[in-house]
Amino acid sequence: MRVSRTQAVENRQTVINVASRLFRERGFDGIGLKDLMKGAGLTQGAFYKQFASKEDLAVEASKRALASASARWSEAAAAHPDDPLGAVMAFYLSADHREEKMDGCPIVALGSDAARQGAEVKAAFEAGIRAHLDVIRHFIIKTASENPSSKAMAILSTMVGAVVLSRVVNDERLSTQFLEAAAESLRKGSSAGATSVAIEASASTAPTTQAQETS
Repeated sequence: MRVSRTQAVENRQTVINVASRLFRERGFDGIGLKDLMKGAGLTQGAFYKQFASKEDLAVEASKRALASASARWSEAAAAHPDDPLGAVMAFYLSADHREEKMDGCPIVALGSDAARQGAEVKAAFEAGIRAHLDVIRHFIIKTASENPSSKAMAILSTMVGAVVLSRVVNDERLSTQFLEAAAESLRKGSSAGATSVAIEASASTAPTTQAQETS
């Protein structure tokens, strides 16, 4: 049966949304096209009507995942306008975010994978990383802090690294300590006023409203 143009567009967006989550859970090379399309409720044969290649899908899925992550940052910041950076740190360095393999930060979930992908996937990640840095820098500039760009890089690097390490160890206590140590370091070193929002890895939670991944 022939698919309408409108339905084809909807199918494409569904595949991108599903892929953005499954790639974060299993990695770019950890799932095949058959399972990706099955997750989207479509047949493998429909894939090439929507995408030129799996790499093409990886690019679009990466963009979607990074946009979703940015939306969650905005959600956290909007909930605490007096301390937006502290709010972002609180949810990012939380035990809940650590466990969000499919919906968590794509830089954490796919960073090492993206480094082994082609230039277009890397470009998608670079754009997303720059967007994250811009958000942090904006928060820092509000406090008239010196070297906001350098501090933004340090903050993002610390948060991403802490969540990566917290996910790769079996020891629950050690995992939590990575998050807590990063939170403590950022709390002491940040001049962006991230003090009013408690950053406790064992108690902080990610935003309860999942950011919608839409076109």
